[in-house]
Amino acid sequence: MSNQEQHDAAMYALAGEYVLGTLFAEERQQLEQRLQTDERLQHVVAQWEERLHPLAALAEPVAPSSLLWPRIRRSIDMLESLRPAEPKRRWWQHILLWQGVSMAACALVAVLLLFQPAPQPAYVVVLIAPEQQTPGWLVRASNRREVQLLPLAVTSIPANRVLQFWTKGADWPAPVSLGLVEPGQPLHTTLDELPPLAPNQLFELTLEQPGGSPTGLPTGPVQFIGRAVAL
Repeated sequence: MSNQEQHDAAMYALAGEYVLGTLFAEERQQLEQRLQTDERLQHVVAQWEERLHPLAALAEPVAPSSLLWPRIRRSIDMLESLRPAEPKRRWWQHILLWQGVSMAACALVAVLLLFQPAPQPAYVVVLIAPEQQTPGWLVRASNRREVQLLPLAVTSIPANRVLQFWTKGADWPAPVSLGLVEPGQPLHTTLDELPPLAPNQLFELTLEQPGGSPTGLPTGPVQFIGRAVAL
């Protein structure tokens, strides 16, 4: 990765933290000063705002309960756990591939905590387009045995290809198919013959041949990918 690409990735992650409100006060003040003159940074912040704000429309607003702030605190602790132990280094400097996935997942967790009526989902996953780092699908799980796949944006695929839904636990030898997906259509599936859903479990959508992968394993390019976050 070139220096320019590293710089762009760092700015993208910083802008995301700014929109989410997870920056420390000093960092936020420094970024707001840059925003006054840095047009590129202004554009990236606007992109994050445009991508994340529609997620609030996933559920009707409700009055927060007395349990809200403790749950927000747990979410903040989760964000802090993503930071490395050594000072002055951000976690995205180590795993740039997952920066968009993790940040968007945490963004959705915050939105759900603020806006969604009880009962809350047990797990959420935001599936991100790896190259554009834009959210395309949401995986929700009310328990550890079934998941619901919901579209967050318009998805277009070639006429001679299909989207296939996969998942893989940390200690599984290979991904397992959860079925074919119609672009723009939700999918509900159970995990009856699989181990229970676990934090950090991988989910992805790949482009496959009509009828699905002939090998039982992903063969096409990854279109969307993300990991499960427990609430």
